[in-house]
Amino acid sequence: MIAWVLPGVYAPQEDTELLAEVLREEPLRPGMRVLDVGTGSGALALAAARRGAEVTAVDVSRRAVWTARLNAWLTRQPVRIRRGNLFGPVRDRTYDVVLANPPYVPAPEAGRAPRGRARAWDAGRDGRLLLDRICRDAHTLLRPGGVLLLVHSALSDPERTLELLRATDLKASVVRRRRIAFGPVLRSRQDWLRRNGLLEASDDKEELVVIRAERVL
Repeated sequence: MIAWVLPGVYAPQEDTELLAEVLREEPLRPGMRVLDVGTGSGALALAAARRGAEVTAVDVSRRAVWTARLNAWLTRQPVRIRRGNLFGPVRDRTYDVVLANPPYVPAPEAGRAPRGRARAWDAGRDGRLLLDRICRDAHTLLRPGGVLLLVHSALSDPERTLELLRATDLKASVVRRRRIAFGPVLRSRQDWLRRNGLLEASDDKEELVVIRAERVL
């Protein structure tokens, strides 16, 4: 359980729990190397560390890094936490499991980079500001047999995610789906999403998907 989250840091929500559920089904053995990219509060990194994995967590936000470090200290879990942009701080390493819960909410203000709290969820007009980069580069971080577990909204085009991952020779599929009530951000931009064809008029829930991509031996 996460004990502490600084203001402006993404607190664990339904997408965090959905990814954690899928992680629990992975045969994670003590000593396996796990990377949690965009760690936020550190919830997923700590879930892996509790199973004996050697965990590295990365986030671009200073507040997130402080939050994750404090939660690791409070729970006495040996998580290595680095500040940096996506895979930048760990380019020289490979992992058995890579976890990613990146920003994925389509945003009207596509001409400027998200700022403040919005960095935790806004991801350009198509929701893929970071997703495309993760899909292109994840294979370079995976050991043979390694797995990427990635959660995002169906609003952000899961088929494109699968296409990009498969283009890097990863075996990718959707392994979990869940429909949830709109949160405050989606409620505030429903009209814009409908005008741009991202939501149907009758849609009143968001679908989350978890994609599993494996580097085949």
